Amino acid sequence: MDPSFASLIESLEPKCIALLTMSPVKYRSLSPPLPNRGIYLFSEGDRHLYVGRTNRLRQRLAGHCLPSASHFTATFAFRLARESTGRLKATYKKEGSRAALLEDLAFKTAFTAGKARVAGLDLRYVEEMDPTRQAVLEIYVATVLGTPYNDFENH
Repeated sequence: MDPSFASLIESLEPKCIALLTMSPVKYRSLSPPLPNRGIYLFSEGDRHLYVGRTNRLRQRLAGHCLPSASHFTATFAFRLARESTGRLKATYKKEGSRAALLEDLAFKTAFTAGKARVAGLDLRYVEEMDPTRQAVLEIYVATVLGTPYNDFENH
């Protein structure tokens, strides 16, 4: 393995431990200051559900949690809504598209409930300024924790 990549990989575990040892908070009780750049983890008790990365932590978390958040920003809640309604397959056709799903009352209700659920989850975060390490750290944490709502599939 290339030494520079090996060094990058070796730097991930301490960040993962820092993330997991952070006392969880709720979105509604976030207080300043927050790091700008880093990764975040949503959990229900001991069950880790979703990890993401961002260069604007406070704004990104709002995008997941606020009732007014759209399907473009509340991606985790959208996945929860897909699961709860059985509408699991993404499509680029008009029928079944994100916009079409949100016209369906049952799906829209599930999406609203998903955002409320995400807002009430345990939240942890860790700063990571380096964009490459941030991207690899997201994948590392999702892999190590087996977060069920992360999907690195290409569309």
